[in-house]
Amino acid sequence: MTKTALVTGAASGLGYELATLLAKDAYKLILVDIDDESLARVKAELERKFKVEVVTLIKDLSTKEVAEGIMQDIKGEPIDVLINNAGFGLFGSFVDTDWERESEMLHVHILTTTHLTKLVLEGMVKRGSGKILNMSSLAAFQPGPLMAIYYASKGYMLSFSEAIANELKGTGVTVTALCPGPTKTAFQKTVSADASKNKITFNMASAEEVATYGYKAMQKGKTVAIPGIFNKFLATIHRFVSRGMAAKIVRNIQEKNRNN
Repeated sequence: MTKTALVTGAASGLGYELATLLAKDAYKLILVDIDDESLARVKAELERKFKVEVVTLIKDLSTKEVAEGIMQDIKGEPIDVLINNAGFGLFGSFVDTDWERESEMLHVHILTTTHLTKLVLEGMVKRGSGKILNMSSLAAFQPGPLMAIYYASKGYMLSFSEAIANELKGTGVTVTALCPGPTKTAFQKTVSADASKNKITFNMASAEEVATYGYKAMQKGKTVAIPGIFNKFLATIHRFVSRGMAAKIVRNIQEKNRNN
C-alpha cells in the first residue's frame, strides 16, 4: 500500500529536498507551505519526475489552530511520515527586534509543530508505526545572542523530540531531531532585511546533503541527527566551556558575520 508523508515548509530548501527523497521512495505527498507559487512548481516537478500523487495545502503556519485546519483538510488520512520542517530566523538584539515577527516564529517553531505532532501521533501509535522528523538546529545546543528566540525555539524542538522519542519506545513510532549547522538555503535572506548581514559561509553544507543525512537518520529511527563531524564537535562544546562562554563565542560569530 502507498504510504503518505506530510511535509511543512516544502516549497524550497530542506523541505523541498526532503519531499524529493520521499517522492523517490514513492510516498504520496501532502506538502504544506505559505508560498503558493513555489509549492505549485514543486508539485508539478515531483509528479512529473516520480509519478507520485502530490497534494498541496497553502497554510500560514504562524496562525492559531492551523494544525487543526491541516488535519481537517486531509480528512483523517493516515500519515506515515511527518516532517516538521517549516521555520525562519530573525537577527538582532532582542530589545530591538519586532515582536510580531518573533511571535510568528514561536508559533511556527513551537506551537504549530507541537500541535501537529500531537494530532498526527495519535493515529501513528494506534497503527503501531510511523516516523516523525523535527527540524531542530545546531543552534539548539547553546544560547544564541542576536538570534535569541531562534536559538531558544530550536532548543525546545530538540528537547521535545528527545522526550517524546523516549516515551514512544516500543510503540513502533520514532522521532528524529535533525540538527544541521549552516546550510545553503534561502534561510539567510529571511533572517534580516539586509541579506548581507549574518552570512555564515564556513562549514556550510548543501540542502541536499543535509536532507539526505536527516532522511536516512529518520528511516533508521535515530533520535538526534547532526550532519558533519565538525558540527558534532560543536554540539558538545558546552561540555568544555561554560554556557556564558558559549554565549560569548556565539555572539562574536554573529557580530563578525553582521559586519562582513
